[in-house]
Amino acid sequence: MSESHLTRRQFHQAAAAAGLAAGAAAAGPARAAESESPRILCQSADMEYRRLGKTGLMVSCVCLGGHWKRIDVMKQDFDQNRRDVVTRCMEVGINYIDACCEPEVVAYAKALEGRRDQMYMALSHCAKEVRDPQYRTAGKLLESLDELLGKAKQEYTDLWRITCFEPGGKHDFNTMCETADALATAKKQGKARHVGISSHDRRWLKAMVELFPHIEVVLFPYTAKTKELPEDSLFGALKTCDVGSFGIKPFASNSIFKGDSSPGSPDAEEDDRRARLILRFILLNQAITAPIPGLISPHQVDNVALAVKERRQLDLADQEKAEVQRIMDEAWANLPPGYGWLKDWEYV
Repeated sequence: MSESHLTRRQFHQAAAAAGLAAGAAAAGPARAAESESPRILCQSADMEYRRLGKTGLMVSCVCLGGHWKRIDVMKQDFDQNRRDVVTRCMEVGINYIDACCEPEVVAYAKALEGRRDQMYMALSHCAKEVRDPQYRTAGKLLESLDELLGKAKQEYTDLWRITCFEPGGKHDFNTMCETADALATAKKQGKARHVGISSHDRRWLKAMVELFPHIEVVLFPYTAKTKELPEDSLFGALKTCDVGSFGIKPFASNSIFKGDSSPGSPDAEEDDRRARLILRFILLNQAITAPIPGLISPHQVDNVALAVKERRQLDLADQEKAEVQRIMDEAWANLPPGYGWLKDWEYV
């Protein structure tokens, strides 16, 4: 994180953000009463639900990630595929979709037509957010949100989670303040019910949640290799600040699998077993609210739901934990080109 002195404008932005959070805290008793018996969307007895930090939302412990890698193996109309997957998610108790780019947002908004209020949906316009220098002001970020909501024919989002920097990005304090200001404004305007950020840089995530109390949710890479740092961990900051968290890339960009994910693959049964084992291992860590794998078929949705059911019935045996480590060692050796950075998330 680059060092900089606070300008008068930056100081007031940070103070305003803190003031917004203080105002929310002042309304605590009313919110507490409201959250005593929170409504759970798509509730299923076989699904586990976890509180998404200070949002108070109860989300399924495994949610639907927006990506659809390998979807071509399904040989199915794309829109129908997305609707079928979303329908099956609702049937098994998965109640949150994370969409991080324009095509995903538009596709899932379409898949939810006529039932938008039955699932939580988050969005980000990743190509027009702070990774692009043109979108590092609150005004430009809010324009990007308006554009995306318009294209997806949505009046609001349950969570606007601005896509932020990867390691090596331009981490300046002014961008932090502008990002926080945009999130606070969108929530005040009713365009975002809850707000957060996504990043591949743990320093940025930790600094943002500690400085701006109105940030409610963060997203970051989380695999079965991920472990908590003994000191100065991001997880410690999330707990202290009561921030919900979603883990992206739980299957390490599909590198845990042996086959190609096609329904007729000779490795399909083994890959299903591996997916369940990895998810059960990840869910041992209560510090993560939910992993969000991309799923390309109703069968994969069922397999995820089975992983949760298995987890609730029995703990992982030592032999299974050892197998998880073996699978992840193989995955680390087989990461796709451009995904070596996942190894930087072994300690958080």
